[in-house]
Amino acid sequence: MQTQTLRNFAGLPCISEERRAKLQELCSNLGITMQQYELLNLALTHTSFAHETHHYPHNEHNERLEFLGDSVLGLIVSTYMYEHFPHFDEGRMTKLRAQVVCEASLYQCAKRIGLGDYLRMGNGELSSGGNKRPSILADAFEAVLGAYYLDQGFAAAQQYLLGLLEREINDVCNGLLVMGDYKSMLQERLQHKAQYRIFTSGVFVNGVEYGSGKGRTKKESEQQAAREALERLRREDSVQE
Repeated sequence: MQTQTLRNFAGLPCISEERRAKLQELCSNLGITMQQYELLNLALTHTSFAHETHHYPHNEHNERLEFLGDSVLGLIVSTYMYEHFPHFDEGRMTKLRAQVVCEASLYQCAKRIGLGDYLRMGNGELSSGGNKRPSILADAFEAVLGAYYLDQGFAAAQQYLLGLLEREINDVCNGLLVMGDYKSMLQERLQHKAQYRIFTSGVFVNGVEYGSGKGRTKKESEQQAAREALERLRREDSVQE
């Protein structure tokens, strides 16, 4: 006899009191409230958990919420740019929005709020560091936004997202921050400054460490290290001005 997954009134898999308390802790940290913690739980359920957990439905994971959250994210950022930067044309807003909603930006937000600590993953994915992987954390961030939008509406989702991303949006739009290929941009910046060496986990300028990064691949760690180095170089330039 196959065990059926218990569901709440909305048709979502039920959660334990222990898991509910964990999700309430996350909401408290984010300064938000939710009615359906089962929806938030779904947003934090990776496909590996659904596929590896016995008697758990294989389609009950966060990919659909990620799809929805991606659209909500784009709309919120587009609305903000439209209202606060009326001199930007369509082409410029499109390019800047792509920088704001890129994986690197969303990963930083997810890491800042400790989202990896609340993910449900399969044992294999978890043991390989999946709850720290940029792509997985960025996707989970979008899924949580999608869940919050469904539970509380667009205005609440907008307030929540801007509380996390408004500074980055303004910095990108004002040319103070560029999200993208940090390694290439760093190389361009250092051509007239000094010799440079990029290591797996660090960037050194004239023997001084300007940035460090950790990742499962060399490219991933270099991108993170280059991002830190770029931010330090910009700070030094602003002080000199």
